[in-house]
Amino acid sequence: MIRHRVEPRKGWEETVRGQGLLWHSDGETSPYWDESVCYELNPGEIARLELTAGELHALYIDTTERVIREKRWKDLCIPEEHVPMIVKAWEEEEFTLYGRFDMVFDVYGRPRLLEYNADTPTALLEAAVVQWFWLKDTKPGRDQFNALHERLVAAWERFGARAVHFASIADAWEDEMTVAYLEETCRQAGCDTVRMPLPAIGWDDDLQHFIDEQDRIMETCFKLYPWEWMLRDEFARHIRAGKCRFLEPPWKLLWSNKAMLALMWEYHMEHPALLQCYRAPGLLGDTFVKKPVFSREGANVEIHRAGQVEASESGPYGSEGFIYQELAGNEAIDGHWPVLGVWMVDGECAGLGIREDSRRITGNRSRFVPHFIGD
Repeated sequence: MIRHRVEPRKGWEETVRGQGLLWHSDGETSPYWDESVCYELNPGEIARLELTAGELHALYIDTTERVIREKRWKDLCIPEEHVPMIVKAWEEEEFTLYGRFDMVFDVYGRPRLLEYNADTPTALLEAAVVQWFWLKDTKPGRDQFNALHERLVAAWERFGARAVHFASIADAWEDEMTVAYLEETCRQAGCDTVRMPLPAIGWDDDLQHFIDEQDRIMETCFKLYPWEWMLRDEFARHIRAGKCRFLEPPWKLLWSNKAMLALMWEYHMEHPALLQCYRAPGLLGDTFVKKPVFSREGANVEIHRAGQVEASESGPYGSEGFIYQELAGNEAIDGHWPVLGVWMVDGECAGLGIREDSRRITGNRSRFVPHFIGD
């Protein structure tokens, strides 16, 4: 990977806003979308990322089968009352739309998995649309690892729903941009769609069904809201009744669970993309990364090196416990730490989005930077 400094397009702010990226800067001097730099990857690096993503997808399937067979629910902090719903959704192969593996290249050029954002990944619009138009404007002779838009439309077509409700938390820019974009891909696939704030989802006792603000039955709902939060909510008992198909499906509670990384290592430690990972502290010496079982945007992550906390992020997570993961053997590029978001759509690898930060922990203010494929 090569990091290039480049000249931003004139009027780029208005350009990306017109493409749906409404929140592109954190103030005048702190862009979230940062096209003053870009990354160049060669075809071999792209091929390694794509191959690794496919292999990791297969490992997650195998590990899920073992979790169900061996009843490893306590290891994943999943209460027993939710197990039947998860197992049913898995056995019925309920449809999954998308997910994002977060990887880095180590010093030997090998992709290494940091974690899997399998339930509520964002930064999709940036990866699928905004960086594609940046490429067309600035490097028209180059290509990009990006088949996201057409794969998403094709996935909705294969799913075959008549109508899909899209729900997210109001006034959360990143969530709303992601949901608006996914709704557009769903419409392009020929589905009827309805947007609504997540708190407006209702329940009809007579119909025994979820309903929207106009009292219409919700057959399918894409919700950008974590399963571990949903199952704590008051209406969780209605979800278990199975009257509405939710995307992502309930079994994604396993794949988005960082404790799954410890089980992945237990079952598949021979795979070169996996980092050592354990639920118990002390097995990695005095250098490791401590992560909550459930968390987002780098919150409550700590990097320990030689017995000292080298970096940390505050946050509200950690009540379910932590995992302890090997520190990935990657290096900063020009003083910045890039994380490679490798996207999966309908079970297939579909594209790449890169975020970077001068800090080693990627947080919710880390910048999205575009990429292109070099020689």
